Amino acid sequence: MGQVVSTGPQYDAGRTLWNGAVSSRPGVIVRCAGPAEAQATVLAAQEYGVPLTVRGGGHDWAGRALSDGGLTIDLSGLRRVTVDPETKVAEVAGGATAADLVAATQPFGLTAATGSAGSVGMAGLTLGGGYGPLSGRFGLAADNLLSAQVVLADGSVVTADTEREPELFWALRGGGGNFGVVTSMRVRLHAVPTLLSGLVLFGWEQAGSVLAGLADILSESPDELTVQSGVLPGPDGKPVVFLSPTWSGDDLTVGERALARLDTLGTPLVSQVGSTTVPAMLAGIDAQFPFGRHVEIRTCSVSSLTSGVRDTLSLAGSTLTSPHSAVSLHSLHGAATRVPVSDTAFGNRDPHLMIEIIAQWDPDDTHAAEHRAWAGDLADALEPEALPGGYPNLLGPDAVAQITHAYGPNTERLLTAKHRYDPYNVFHATPLPDPSWIRRTTR
Repeated sequence: MGQVVSTGPQYDAGRTLWNGAVSSRPGVIVRCAGPAEAQATVLAAQEYGVPLTVRGGGHDWAGRALSDGGLTIDLSGLRRVTVDPETKVAEVAGGATAADLVAATQPFGLTAATGSAGSVGMAGLTLGGGYGPLSGRFGLAADNLLSAQVVLADGSVVTADTEREPELFWALRGGGGNFGVVTSMRVRLHAVPTLLSGLVLFGWEQAGSVLAGLADILSESPDELTVQSGVLPGPDGKPVVFLSPTWSGDDLTVGERALARLDTLGTPLVSQVGSTTVPAMLAGIDAQFPFGRHVEIRTCSVSSLTSGVRDTLSLAGSTLTSPHSAVSLHSLHGAATRVPVSDTAFGNRDPHLMIEIIAQWDPDDTHAAEHRAWAGDLADALEPEALPGGYPNLLGPDAVAQITHAYGPNTERLLTAKHRYDPYNVFHATPLPDPSWIRRTTR
Protein backbone atom coordinates (compact mmCIF):
# COMPACT_ATOMS: atom_id res chain seq x y z
CA MET A 1 0.00 0.00 0.00
CA GLY A 2 1.12 3.55 -0.67
CA GLN A 3 1.29 6.34 1.90
CA VAL A 4 -0.06 9.88 1.86
CA VAL A 5 2.07 12.10 4.10
CA SER A 6 2.28 15.79 4.90
CA THR A 7 4.49 15.68 8.00
CA GLY A 8 6.85 13.33 9.79
CA PRO A 9 9.86 11.21 8.85
CA GLN A 10 8.34 9.80 5.64
CA TYR A 11 7.47 13.30 4.48
CA ASP A 12 10.99 14.53 5.26
CA ALA A 13 12.50 11.59 3.37
CA GLY A 14 10.32 12.34 0.37
CA ARG A 15 11.45 15.96 0.16
CA THR A 16 15.16 15.21 0.63
CA LEU A 17 16.92 15.69 -2.69
CA TRP A 18 20.50 15.39 -3.89
CA ASN A 19 20.81 19.18 -3.99
CA GLY A 20 20.52 20.19 -0.36
CA ALA A 21 19.86 23.80 -1.39
CA VAL A 22 16.34 22.88 -2.54
CA SER A 23 13.93 23.89 0.24
CA SER A 24 10.52 23.34 -1.42
CA ARG A 25 7.78 21.94 0.81
CA PRO A 26 5.00 20.10 -1.02
CA GLY A 27 1.58 20.15 0.57
CA VAL A 28 1.29 16.38 0.25
CA ILE A 29 3.67 13.60 -0.79
CA VAL A 30 2.16 10.37 -2.08
CA ARG A 31 4.63 7.52 -1.62
CA CYS A 32 3.47 5.18 -4.37
CA ALA A 33 3.39 1.41 -4.20
CA GLY A 34 2.32 1.10 -7.83
CA PRO A 35 0.49 2.72 -10.74
CA ALA A 36 -2.84 3.00 -8.89
CA GLU A 37 -1.53 5.64 -6.46
CA ALA A 38 0.07 7.55 -9.31
CA GLN A 39 -3.22 7.52 -11.21
CA ALA A 40 -5.18 8.83 -8.25
CA THR A 41 -2.65 11.57 -7.54
CA VAL A 42 -2.54 12.75 -11.17
CA LEU A 43 -6.31 13.14 -11.20
CA ALA A 44 -6.45 14.74 -7.74
CA ALA A 45 -3.88 17.39 -8.67
CA GLN A 46 -6.01 18.47 -11.62
CA GLU A 47 -9.27 18.32 -9.70
CA TYR A 48 -7.94 20.61 -6.99
CA GLY A 49 -5.82 22.78 -9.26
CA VAL A 50 -2.49 22.24 -7.49
CA PRO A 51 0.95 21.73 -9.07
CA LEU A 52 2.02 18.12 -9.62
CA THR A 53 5.60 16.88 -9.52
CA VAL A 54 7.23 13.45 -9.74
CA ARG A 55 10.17 12.33 -7.61
CA GLY A 56 12.26 9.37 -8.70
CA GLY A 57 15.93 9.34 -7.72
CA GLY A 58 15.77 12.97 -6.53
CA HIS A 59 18.89 13.94 -8.47
CA ASP A 60 17.57 16.85 -10.56
CA TRP A 61 19.72 19.72 -9.29
CA ALA A 62 17.04 22.31 -10.12
CA GLY A 63 14.61 20.71 -7.66
CA ARG A 64 11.81 20.08 -10.15
CA ALA A 65 10.83 16.95 -8.23
CA LEU A 66 9.09 19.20 -5.66
CA SER A 67 6.88 22.28 -5.62
CA ASP A 68 5.77 24.41 -2.68
CA GLY A 69 2.26 23.49 -1.66
CA GLY A 70 1.83 20.99 -4.49
CA LEU A 71 1.30 17.27 -4.80
CA THR A 72 4.39 15.10 -5.23
CA ILE A 73 4.27 11.57 -6.59
CA ASP A 74 7.17 9.84 -4.85
CA LEU A 75 8.38 6.76 -6.72
CA SER A 76 11.53 6.31 -4.63
CA GLY A 77 10.10 3.21 -2.92
CA LEU A 78 9.62 1.44 -6.26
CA ARG A 79 13.10 -0.02 -6.57
CA ARG A 80 12.49 -3.56 -7.87
CA VAL A 81 14.59 -4.78 -10.81
CA THR A 82 13.81 -8.11 -12.49
CA VAL A 83 16.38 -9.56 -14.89
CA ASP A 84 15.72 -12.04 -17.69
CA PRO A 85 19.20 -13.34 -18.57
CA GLU A 86 17.93 -15.23 -21.61
CA THR A 87 16.44 -12.22 -23.39
CA LYS A 88 18.93 -9.79 -21.79
CA VAL A 89 16.12 -7.52 -20.64
CA ALA A 90 15.49 -5.92 -17.24
CA GLU A 91 12.16 -4.73 -15.87
CA VAL A 92 12.99 -1.61 -13.88
CA ALA A 93 10.56 0.02 -11.45
CA GLY A 94 10.07 3.78 -11.70
CA GLY A 95 12.10 4.66 -8.60
CA ALA A 96 15.06 2.36 -9.21
CA THR A 97 18.49 3.94 -9.37
CA ALA A 98 21.37 3.08 -11.66
CA ALA A 99 23.00 1.31 -8.70
CA ASP A 100 19.86 -0.82 -8.20
CA LEU A 101 19.90 -1.83 -11.86
CA VAL A 102 23.55 -2.79 -12.17
CA ALA A 103 23.52 -4.62 -8.82
CA ALA A 104 20.69 -6.80 -10.15
CA THR A 105 22.36 -7.49 -13.50
CA GLN A 106 25.90 -8.12 -12.23
CA PRO A 107 25.33 -11.74 -11.06
CA PHE A 108 24.30 -12.67 -14.61
CA GLY A 109 27.39 -11.15 -16.24
CA LEU A 110 25.19 -8.43 -17.71
CA THR A 111 25.06 -4.69 -17.38
CA ALA A 112 23.10 -1.70 -18.64
CA ALA A 113 23.82 1.64 -20.24
CA THR A 114 23.67 3.98 -17.24
CA GLY A 115 25.09 7.34 -16.31
CA SER A 116 28.26 7.74 -14.28
CA ALA A 117 26.62 7.95 -10.80
CA GLY A 118 24.78 5.15 -9.03
CA SER A 119 22.34 7.26 -7.04
CA VAL A 120 20.73 8.80 -10.13
CA GLY A 121 17.23 7.50 -10.93
CA MET A 122 17.19 5.36 -14.06
CA ALA A 123 13.87 6.73 -15.30
CA GLY A 124 14.94 10.37 -15.21
CA LEU A 125 18.35 9.59 -16.68
CA THR A 126 16.87 7.53 -19.50
CA LEU A 127 14.05 9.88 -20.42
CA GLY A 128 16.46 12.81 -20.76
CA GLY A 129 19.05 10.93 -22.81
CA GLY A 130 21.66 9.46 -20.51
CA TYR A 131 25.36 9.90 -21.29
CA GLY A 132 27.51 7.26 -19.61
CA PRO A 133 30.71 5.22 -19.62
CA LEU A 134 29.27 2.61 -22.01
CA SER A 135 27.50 4.93 -24.45
CA GLY A 136 30.26 4.70 -27.04
CA ARG A 137 29.60 0.98 -27.44
CA PHE A 138 25.91 0.66 -26.57
CA GLY A 139 24.41 4.13 -27.08
CA LEU A 140 22.68 6.43 -24.64
CA ALA A 141 20.46 5.09 -21.89
CA ALA A 142 17.50 6.30 -23.98
CA ASP A 143 18.66 4.14 -26.89
CA ASN A 144 18.34 1.07 -24.68
CA LEU A 145 14.76 1.71 -23.59
CA LEU A 146 12.48 -1.02 -24.95
CA SER A 147 9.16 0.03 -23.42
CA ALA A 148 7.65 2.11 -20.63
CA GLN A 149 4.50 1.90 -18.54
CA VAL A 150 3.14 5.44 -18.30
CA VAL A 151 0.33 7.08 -16.33
CA LEU A 152 -0.97 9.84 -18.59
CA ALA A 153 -2.58 13.14 -17.62
CA ASP A 154 -6.09 11.70 -18.03
CA GLY A 155 -5.28 8.95 -15.53
CA SER A 156 -5.03 6.17 -18.09
CA VAL A 157 -2.16 3.70 -17.95
CA VAL A 158 -0.53 2.84 -21.27
CA THR A 159 2.47 0.88 -22.47
CA ALA A 160 4.64 2.76 -24.93
CA ASP A 161 6.94 0.91 -27.30
CA THR A 162 7.54 0.66 -31.03
CA GLU A 163 4.07 -0.82 -31.66
CA ARG A 164 1.88 0.59 -28.89
CA GLU A 165 1.81 4.38 -28.56
CA PRO A 166 4.88 4.71 -30.82
CA GLU A 167 4.79 8.51 -30.83
CA LEU A 168 4.82 8.60 -27.04
CA PHE A 169 7.68 6.10 -27.07
CA TRP A 170 9.58 8.35 -29.46
CA ALA A 171 9.03 11.39 -27.23
CA LEU A 172 10.03 9.58 -24.03
CA ARG A 173 13.48 8.82 -25.45
CA GLY A 174 15.07 12.22 -24.95
CA GLY A 175 12.02 14.37 -24.24
CA GLY A 176 12.15 13.86 -20.47
CA GLY A 177 9.40 13.18 -17.98
CA ASN A 178 7.06 15.69 -19.60
CA PHE A 179 4.41 13.28 -20.85
CA GLY A 180 3.35 11.22 -17.85
CA VAL A 181 4.53 9.21 -14.85
CA VAL A 182 6.80 6.34 -15.88
CA THR A 183 6.09 3.67 -13.28
CA SER A 184 8.23 0.98 -14.90
CA MET A 185 10.51 0.41 -17.89
CA ARG A 186 12.01 -2.45 -19.84
CA VAL A 187 15.65 -1.86 -20.80
CA ARG A 188 18.13 -3.75 -22.96
CA LEU A 189 21.08 -5.38 -21.20
CA HIS A 190 24.56 -6.22 -22.47
CA ALA A 191 27.13 -8.91 -21.77
CA VAL A 192 30.35 -7.24 -20.63
CA PRO A 193 32.33 -9.85 -18.66
CA THR A 194 35.19 -7.53 -17.74
CA LEU A 195 35.61 -3.77 -17.73
CA LEU A 196 38.81 -1.80 -17.58
CA SER A 197 38.46 1.56 -15.89
CA GLY A 198 40.02 3.85 -13.34
CA LEU A 199 41.37 7.33 -12.76
CA VAL A 200 44.41 9.21 -14.01
CA LEU A 201 45.29 12.59 -12.45
CA PHE A 202 47.75 15.18 -13.78
CA GLY A 203 49.10 18.25 -12.03
CA TRP A 204 47.60 21.55 -13.09
CA GLU A 205 50.82 22.78 -14.69
CA GLN A 206 50.31 20.04 -17.31
CA ALA A 207 46.70 20.99 -18.08
CA GLY A 208 47.35 22.50 -21.50
CA SER A 209 49.45 19.67 -22.89
CA VAL A 210 47.30 16.92 -21.37
CA LEU A 211 44.08 18.36 -22.78
CA ALA A 212 45.69 18.87 -26.20
CA GLY A 213 46.81 15.24 -26.24
CA LEU A 214 43.41 14.10 -25.04
CA ALA A 215 41.79 15.92 -27.97
CA ASP A 216 43.76 13.70 -30.34
CA ILE A 217 42.80 10.52 -28.47
CA LEU A 218 39.10 11.42 -28.40
CA SER A 219 39.07 12.13 -32.13
CA GLU A 220 40.05 8.54 -32.89
CA SER A 221 38.56 6.60 -29.96
CA PRO A 222 36.91 3.27 -30.84
CA ASP A 223 33.39 2.57 -29.64
CA GLU A 224 34.73 0.47 -26.77
CA LEU A 225 36.67 3.36 -25.21
CA THR A 226 34.85 6.20 -23.48
CA VAL A 227 36.87 8.80 -21.59
CA GLN A 228 35.24 11.12 -19.11
CA SER A 229 37.55 14.01 -18.30
CA GLY A 230 37.71 17.39 -16.65
CA VAL A 231 38.82 19.38 -13.64
CA LEU A 232 38.79 18.39 -9.98
CA PRO A 233 40.38 19.68 -6.78
CA GLY A 234 43.21 17.29 -5.94
CA PRO A 235 44.02 15.79 -2.53
CA ASP A 236 45.90 18.95 -1.56
CA GLY A 237 43.08 21.23 -2.72
CA LYS A 238 44.90 22.31 -5.87
CA PRO A 239 43.17 21.67 -9.21
CA VAL A 240 44.09 18.62 -11.26
CA VAL A 241 43.12 17.32 -14.69
CA PHE A 242 41.31 14.00 -14.38
CA LEU A 243 40.80 11.31 -16.99
CA SER A 244 38.35 8.51 -16.20
CA PRO A 245 38.55 5.97 -19.03
CA THR A 246 36.32 2.93 -19.51
CA TRP A 247 37.11 0.07 -21.87
CA SER A 248 34.12 -2.21 -22.53
CA GLY A 249 35.55 -4.26 -25.39
CA ASP A 250 36.13 -7.99 -25.45
CA ASP A 251 39.85 -7.74 -26.24
CA LEU A 252 41.43 -6.66 -22.97
CA THR A 253 44.92 -6.49 -24.47
CA VAL A 254 43.76 -3.80 -26.88
CA GLY A 255 42.02 -2.08 -24.00
CA GLU A 256 45.11 -2.10 -21.83
CA ARG A 257 47.11 -0.47 -24.62
CA ALA A 258 44.42 2.16 -25.15
CA LEU A 259 44.30 3.07 -21.47
CA ALA A 260 48.08 3.03 -21.11
CA ARG A 261 48.26 5.69 -23.81
CA LEU A 262 46.58 8.13 -21.43
CA ASP A 263 49.57 7.96 -19.08
CA THR A 264 51.81 9.22 -21.87
CA LEU A 265 49.98 12.55 -22.05
CA GLY A 266 52.09 13.82 -19.17
CA THR A 267 53.50 12.73 -15.84
CA PRO A 268 50.58 11.40 -13.81
CA LEU A 269 50.21 12.20 -10.13
CA VAL A 270 47.97 9.14 -9.87
CA SER A 271 47.27 6.35 -12.34
CA GLN A 272 44.94 3.67 -11.04
CA VAL A 273 43.48 1.71 -13.92
CA GLY A 274 42.49 -1.94 -14.01
CA SER A 275 39.64 -4.43 -14.18
CA THR A 276 36.49 -3.42 -12.32
CA THR A 277 32.72 -3.71 -12.34
CA VAL A 278 30.02 -1.19 -13.21
CA PRO A 279 28.69 -1.13 -9.61
CA ALA A 280 32.16 -0.23 -8.34
CA MET A 281 32.57 2.51 -10.96
CA LEU A 282 29.26 4.14 -10.07
CA ALA A 283 29.94 3.96 -6.33
CA GLY A 284 33.11 5.99 -6.76
CA ILE A 285 31.22 8.93 -8.27
CA ASP A 286 28.54 8.73 -5.58
CA ALA A 287 31.20 9.13 -2.90
CA GLN A 288 32.52 12.24 -4.59
CA PHE A 289 29.11 13.88 -5.04
CA PRO A 290 26.97 12.81 -2.06
CA PHE A 291 23.41 13.86 -1.23
CA GLY A 292 23.02 17.00 0.86
CA ARG A 293 25.61 19.45 -0.43
CA HIS A 294 24.38 22.58 -2.16
CA VAL A 295 24.67 22.52 -5.93
CA GLU A 296 24.48 24.82 -8.94
CA ILE A 297 25.01 23.35 -12.41
CA ARG A 298 25.58 24.88 -15.82
CA THR A 299 26.02 22.96 -19.03
CA CYS A 300 26.86 23.33 -22.68
CA SER A 301 28.12 21.11 -25.47
CA VAL A 302 31.13 21.65 -27.71
CA SER A 303 32.17 19.88 -30.88
CA SER A 304 35.65 19.02 -29.59
CA LEU A 305 38.48 20.06 -27.27
CA THR A 306 39.50 23.07 -29.33
CA SER A 307 42.21 25.42 -28.11
CA GLY A 308 39.50 27.83 -26.96
CA VAL A 309 37.77 25.16 -24.88
CA ARG A 310 41.10 24.05 -23.42
CA ASP A 311 41.99 27.62 -22.45
CA THR A 312 38.64 28.08 -20.74
CA LEU A 313 38.99 24.83 -18.83
CA SER A 314 42.39 26.00 -17.65
CA LEU A 315 40.72 29.15 -16.36
CA ALA A 316 38.09 27.02 -14.60
CA GLY A 317 40.70 25.19 -12.58
CA SER A 318 42.66 28.29 -11.74
CA THR A 319 39.56 30.02 -10.35
CA LEU A 320 37.94 27.15 -8.41
CA THR A 321 36.12 28.57 -5.38
CA SER A 322 35.11 25.35 -3.60
CA PRO A 323 37.00 22.14 -2.78
CA HIS A 324 33.92 20.20 -3.94
CA SER A 325 33.33 21.80 -7.34
CA ALA A 326 34.28 20.19 -10.63
CA VAL A 327 33.97 20.30 -14.40
CA SER A 328 33.18 17.06 -16.19
CA LEU A 329 33.27 16.38 -19.93
CA HIS A 330 31.11 13.53 -21.23
CA SER A 331 31.88 12.19 -24.70
CA LEU A 332 29.15 11.36 -27.20
CA HIS A 333 30.70 9.17 -29.86
CA GLY A 334 30.48 5.74 -31.41
CA ALA A 335 27.16 3.91 -31.21
CA ALA A 336 25.32 6.93 -29.79
CA THR A 337 26.14 8.95 -32.91
CA ARG A 338 24.90 6.27 -35.32
CA VAL A 339 21.29 6.52 -34.17
CA PRO A 340 19.55 8.81 -36.67
CA VAL A 341 18.57 12.04 -34.93
CA SER A 342 14.94 11.59 -36.00
CA ASP A 343 14.66 8.13 -34.38
CA THR A 344 14.34 9.56 -30.86
CA ALA A 345 13.60 12.96 -29.34
CA PHE A 346 17.25 13.44 -28.29
CA GLY A 347 18.36 16.41 -30.33
CA ASN A 348 22.11 16.10 -31.02
CA ARG A 349 23.63 12.96 -32.50
CA ASP A 350 26.77 14.58 -33.88
CA PRO A 351 29.98 13.70 -32.03
CA HIS A 352 30.44 16.18 -29.18
CA LEU A 353 31.48 16.74 -25.60
CA MET A 354 28.79 17.61 -23.07
CA ILE A 355 30.33 19.85 -20.42
CA GLU A 356 28.89 19.68 -16.91
CA ILE A 357 29.94 22.57 -14.66
CA ILE A 358 29.25 21.55 -11.07
CA ALA A 359 29.51 24.17 -8.33
CA GLN A 360 29.14 22.31 -5.04
CA TRP A 361 29.62 23.43 -1.45
CA ASP A 362 28.79 22.45 2.13
CA PRO A 363 25.52 23.75 3.59
CA ASP A 364 27.31 25.92 6.16
CA ASP A 365 29.59 27.53 3.54
CA THR A 366 28.95 31.29 3.52
CA HIS A 367 30.34 31.82 0.00
CA ALA A 368 27.45 30.39 -2.00
CA ALA A 369 27.24 33.47 -4.22
CA GLU A 370 30.90 33.08 -5.21
CA HIS A 371 30.45 29.41 -6.08
CA ARG A 372 27.39 30.14 -8.21
CA ALA A 373 29.25 32.98 -9.93
CA TRP A 374 32.14 30.64 -10.74
CA ALA A 375 29.76 28.29 -12.56
CA GLY A 376 28.03 31.15 -14.37
CA ASP A 377 31.26 32.83 -15.40
CA LEU A 378 32.65 29.58 -16.78
CA ALA A 379 29.48 28.96 -18.78
CA ASP A 380 29.70 32.47 -20.19
CA ALA A 381 33.35 31.97 -21.13
CA LEU A 382 32.48 28.76 -23.01
CA GLU A 383 29.61 30.33 -24.92
CA PRO A 384 31.67 31.28 -28.02
CA GLU A 385 32.64 27.61 -28.40
CA ALA A 386 29.27 26.15 -27.47
CA LEU A 387 26.86 24.41 -29.82
CA PRO A 388 23.24 25.59 -29.82
CA GLY A 389 21.12 24.13 -27.02
CA GLY A 390 22.39 21.92 -24.21
CA TYR A 391 21.66 18.69 -22.34
CA PRO A 392 18.04 18.94 -21.12
CA ASN A 393 18.66 16.85 -17.99
CA LEU A 394 21.04 19.55 -16.71
CA LEU A 395 19.46 22.76 -18.00
CA GLY A 396 17.99 25.05 -15.36
CA PRO A 397 14.68 26.85 -15.89
CA ASP A 398 16.39 30.17 -16.64
CA ALA A 399 18.50 28.87 -19.53
CA VAL A 400 15.89 30.07 -22.03
CA ALA A 401 18.19 30.47 -25.04
CA GLN A 402 19.59 26.97 -24.59
CA ILE A 403 16.18 25.42 -23.97
CA THR A 404 14.93 26.85 -27.24
CA HIS A 405 17.50 24.79 -29.17
CA ALA A 406 17.94 21.83 -26.81
CA TYR A 407 15.99 19.37 -28.97
CA GLY A 408 17.44 20.44 -32.31
CA PRO A 409 15.46 19.31 -35.38
CA ASN A 410 13.07 17.34 -33.15
CA THR A 411 11.57 20.41 -31.45
CA GLU A 412 8.36 20.78 -33.43
CA ARG A 413 7.55 17.06 -33.33
CA LEU A 414 8.29 16.90 -29.60
CA LEU A 415 6.02 19.84 -28.79
CA THR A 416 3.28 18.33 -30.94
CA ALA A 417 3.56 15.14 -28.89
CA LYS A 418 3.42 17.22 -25.70
CA HIS A 419 0.23 18.87 -26.88
CA ARG A 420 -1.26 15.49 -27.75
CA TYR A 421 -0.45 13.65 -24.53
CA ASP A 422 -0.41 16.50 -22.01
CA PRO A 423 -2.17 19.56 -23.48
CA TYR A 424 -2.66 21.19 -20.06
CA ASN A 425 1.00 20.83 -19.04
CA VAL A 426 0.32 18.68 -15.99
CA PHE A 427 3.86 17.29 -16.21
CA HIS A 428 6.92 19.52 -16.38
CA ALA A 429 10.21 17.79 -15.73
CA THR A 430 13.11 18.68 -18.00
CA PRO A 431 12.53 22.07 -19.65
CA LEU A 432 10.75 22.36 -22.99
CA PRO A 433 10.52 25.35 -25.31
CA ASP A 434 7.37 27.32 -24.54
CA PRO A 435 5.25 27.79 -27.67
CA SER A 436 2.20 29.97 -27.26
CA TRP A 437 -0.11 27.23 -28.50
CA ILE A 438 0.48 24.99 -25.47
CA ARG A 439 -2.09 26.08 -22.89
CA ARG A 440 -0.75 26.58 -19.39
CA THR A 441 -4.02 26.14 -17.49
CA THR A 442 -5.27 23.16 -15.55
CA ARG A 443 -8.55 21.45 -16.24
